Amino acid sequence: MNAEFDPIKQGIMWAKVERMESEITEIRKDMKELLELANKSKGGFWAGMVFVSAVSGIVGFFTHHFWGK
Repeated sequence: MNAEFDPIKQGIMWAKVERMESEITEIRKDMKELLELANKSKGGFWAGMVFVSAVSGIVGFFTHHFWGK
């Protein structure tokens, strides 16, 4: 069984696992930042929808009032 164990390959594999763990940590941090950004943009989207709806309602009222009759 000792003939199958290669300490060099074990060390290489260990280094790869450590590097992958640090990459996963960075990816998690980036995903949290993207989620926060997406949540912030939701509020701006709905504020824009309210603004556009109000403006189109006012324009529609005046066009119907002046040219609709």
